Amino acid sequence: MPRCKVCQFGQKMVRRRPLEASKGPESGLAHCLTTMDLVALGVGSTLGAGVYVLVGEVAREVAGPAIILCLLVAALSTMLAGLCYAEFGARVPCSGSAYLYSYVTVGELWAFVTGWNLILSYIIGAASIARAWSTTFDSLIGNYISQSLQHRLPLNMPHVLAKSPDFFALSLVLLLTGLLALGAKESAIATKAFTGMNLVVLSFIVISGFFKGDLHNWELSEVDYNQSMSAPNATWRLGSLGSGGFVPFGFVGILRGAATCFFAFVGFDCIATTGEEAQNPQRSIPMSIVISITICFLAYFGISSVLTLMMPYYQIYSESPLPEAFLHVGWVPARYVVAVGSLCALTSSLLGAMFSLPRVIYSMAEDGLLFRYLAWISARTHTPVMATLTSGIIAALMAFLFELSDLVDLTSIGTLLSYCMMAFSVLVLRYQSGKNLSKHEAMEGEAFEMKSVPNPLESAPEAEETLCCSFNTISTLKSAHLVYGCVSVLVLLLIALCLILTQWLRHLLSGDPLCTSVVALLLMSMAGLTFILWRQPQDSTELHFKVPALPVLPLLSIFVNIYLMMQLSSGTWIRFGVWMMIGFAIYFGYGIRHSLMKNHQQPSTSSPPPVGENTPSAESV
Repeated sequence: MPRCKVCQFGQKMVRRRPLEASKGPESGLAHCLTTMDLVALGVGSTLGAGVYVLVGEVAREVAGPAIILCLLVAALSTMLAGLCYAEFGARVPCSGSAYLYSYVTVGELWAFVTGWNLILSYIIGAASIARAWSTTFDSLIGNYISQSLQHRLPLNMPHVLAKSPDFFALSLVLLLTGLLALGAKESAIATKAFTGMNLVVLSFIVISGFFKGDLHNWELSEVDYNQSMSAPNATWRLGSLGSGGFVPFGFVGILRGAATCFFAFVGFDCIATTGEEAQNPQRSIPMSIVISITICFLAYFGISSVLTLMMPYYQIYSESPLPEAFLHVGWVPARYVVAVGSLCALTSSLLGAMFSLPRVIYSMAEDGLLFRYLAWISARTHTPVMATLTSGIIAALMAFLFELSDLVDLTSIGTLLSYCMMAFSVLVLRYQSGKNLSKHEAMEGEAFEMKSVPNPLESAPEAEETLCCSFNTISTLKSAHLVYGCVSVLVLLLIALCLILTQWLRHLLSGDPLCTSVVALLLMSMAGLTFILWRQPQDSTELHFKVPALPVLPLLSIFVNIYLMMQLSSGTWIRFGVWMMIGFAIYFGYGIRHSLMKNHQQPSTSSPPPVGENTPSAESV
């Protein structure tokens, strides 16, 4: 009896949401967003303050003029995740983003973990962007606001609370919360306006920068360094300048810069939360994701090019690179244009984070994993009002009181984890047949005590399959099990490989026999499993978009994301553990008992998602 209860409890944690149920009835959200709205949302969320600050820091300290190559590598890595999001946007056009996609493929517990970390990412992201907006505006008026508040209302709790309460950030978040509660279309109009202004400013910077640029700054030598050191009133710190030329820090600098620039492209995933509000989600979501990433790359490429052409990379001022670059070439008034662009970029990025956050909360609450009142939708505005107000108030309070610099890295964990889950989900679902989905929905109305036995005649073709050669063109239950197991083992092997590359890279590069042998064994094992996956039959369902080069591209995406997660500090992982303990308390105390899937199909812990052919009917929990 105790063993039976343990099995039932385990089945609850791995129960999956049927794919057809995810496309279920109308939710009450307004289908009002066009492809242009989604592109503006994705570009606005992604092209934030990083384009005005991050490029200068990476160019000066890490890569030099080769930051262009760093951005190219980062954009291609981001596109891997973007393609996975695009396929799921075409397959499952619903709110919830990576949370919902994980629910369909890997089960309820992993879905909750993904959604819970997305909530953390969006809350901290929104609060930190609001404080950055306040700081940028304050700097334009001589830091009058911050100095007055620190003198009159100091908060004496370093590393926990901010130096002073930020009333400006609080007001900004509450104002945008009210705007988001008015309706998705109104929010989209504001986002398009601020994103458009940002792109106009960036275009001005790129065009004027090319006129004032000098190609010699991509061919600097030791003579230039010596002249700059002897220049009058030279205040920049030269430090380690590399070897000169276009790639002063070598190939290692390009890789380090690419890892940093990868996070400059974070934000496009907010498009995936609009599945129930887009007019034609199965077409517009994939298209807008690809277009958004492309536009952001072109913007970063242009800004980094003109910045390193306008002045030597070692003279770039990391905190405000673009205003100082225009000062260097004698265009002082252009700094105010840059300031306007940075405020527009921060506003559109803040709108993107605050738009996505309530959609994830609403989707989880609708499934019963979070408190049900958060799923209430206004009949007048067709927005998740309670989720919007609750998330807005929490983000406003965090921006008002807390020091967020130590928490920003937590947003990286949530983002990278969701990217991994997306790639894993694409691999699993592409090898599952969708033919029996309608049959599965029909069985939901029947008694769940009965467990169907697969028909031997239906399973007969499975005997013809081997690991490396499948004679069937339609996936079966056996091939689905095989794919699920292979992908799971591949993820474990990728974790081991990333651990070696992170902790023992020097030993590997020096030719250490043990490290070399282990890496070679891992690579051969992964190559064999990848070949087995490649030989399995795929789902033939017609979609507006599918990830090409399966299974290689999703596996590359998983590798990149795991490697970047292992670069995060131990303190970040400790704070992540605390956040997860809070989440597990909510899930095991409330979500697992109120989940709407408790009466649905319960797969065994060893089975793939219940969307494969010959899927057995559910049994009661």
